[in-house]
Amino acid sequence: MKPTAPLAVGAHSPLHNGSASRRTLLRGIAAAALAAPAAAVLAACGDDKPSNDPNAPVELSIFWWGGDARAKMTEDALALYTAKHPNVTFKKTWQANAGYYDKLATLTAGGNAPDIFQIDDGALSEYAERNQTLDLSKYADSNKLDKSKILPGLWQAGVVEGKAAGVPMGENTPGMIYDKGLLKTLGLPEPTTGMTWDALIAWAAQVTSKSGGKVFGTMDPSADYKALWVWLRQQGKQLYDGKKVGASAEDLTKWFDLWKGARDTKAAPPADVIHGANAGAVANQLVVTGKAATSFMWANQLPELQKATKSELGVVAYPGDPSGQWARAALYFSIYKGSKHADVAVDVLNFLVNDVEAGKVLGTDRGLNANTDVRTAVASTLKDAAATAAQFETDLASKFGQPPTVPPKGHVKVRSLLITYAENVQYGKATSAAAADAFLKEANAALAG
Repeated sequence: MKPTAPLAVGAHSPLHNGSASRRTLLRGIAAAALAAPAAAVLAACGDDKPSNDPNAPVELSIFWWGGDARAKMTEDALALYTAKHPNVTFKKTWQANAGYYDKLATLTAGGNAPDIFQIDDGALSEYAERNQTLDLSKYADSNKLDKSKILPGLWQAGVVEGKAAGVPMGENTPGMIYDKGLLKTLGLPEPTTGMTWDALIAWAAQVTSKSGGKVFGTMDPSADYKALWVWLRQQGKQLYDGKKVGASAEDLTKWFDLWKGARDTKAAPPADVIHGANAGAVANQLVVTGKAATSFMWANQLPELQKATKSELGVVAYPGDPSGQWARAALYFSIYKGSKHADVAVDVLNFLVNDVEAGKVLGTDRGLNANTDVRTAVASTLKDAAATAAQFETDLASKFGQPPTVPPKGHVKVRSLLITYAENVQYGKATSAAAADAFLKEANAALAG
């Protein structure tokens, strides 16, 4: 089956805004959890019971989000699997990030969940804790799913309440993308890994001044949960402390004040400009729209950002001590617990993460390959921005801090709330202290719910 065309191009997490999306997600997961036992009984009584014949025809449904390039890579990798296992074919569906989890929740609630689906750490706990993902632990223990070459931290990032809920398909870390071409034109130095947050803002003020106010020095990332998380880790804290926010009201006030100061000195742009990029869409990032010299993204998004601008881009770590960064399991593939072909689906994931040929086809679109041997083989095939992003993360790896645990249920809502209250400060609707208090109250309620 040919995949449907995407609604819009996007490679980042689809959980970027709106409480409506989370309500749809929760309703879908809850409904599926209630329906699962009945569905299992019906499946056992029907004609679609899994065959014991290893060569019997199997069609697996698979669903992911991303742009055209990711779709082509994924389809080609699945075609490789079918070439080696002619009895296994795929019903492929993909779309852009917007609305992905709404669609997945609808499919799950309707008893039509895909056998395999892409998921990120924003939703992994939501699905795993409601028992909608197959526990892959027993497959790993029996070596049907070989994790021996998967970095232990990445594998552990997919474990929720002791159960392996997903296979990590790549490693990623935050990256501050900057406009190298602009800096050359202005005769200014490039930002560096390890520069302090205050140094970044002072440097950004120079960019704004030297450009005559045509380009602001830096995006204001006060609404970016990644930037807040890194900043907190540099102070010995985490975004989450169990099922509550790990930051204090004082911490959050300092964070919001830091960026208010940057806006006041015109190192960062005004609220209307910042707002356009806060949702995370690549096309709206200020480093490609020419409105600012930096954007705060994931490092593996450098190639996609580079395609959106004619100016040469570069990447460094977020400001501050680089040990605040970590090796994040960029994206996972999970298997629906009710899949009638779970064993075959596991074998497909084993192939996608461990086969060198498949790894070369998939490239680094979902981050650096989780399998270290495959990563080494793929590295030699990378070019231009993809090679730059991969080398950046490789060089930074020795400085990474310990990765945090998988975000708790409610992470999606917390991300949305951070945007809301950061924008309240950006637009002057609330003081930093008032926004910090209100954010903490709502965020902790969401995590406890």
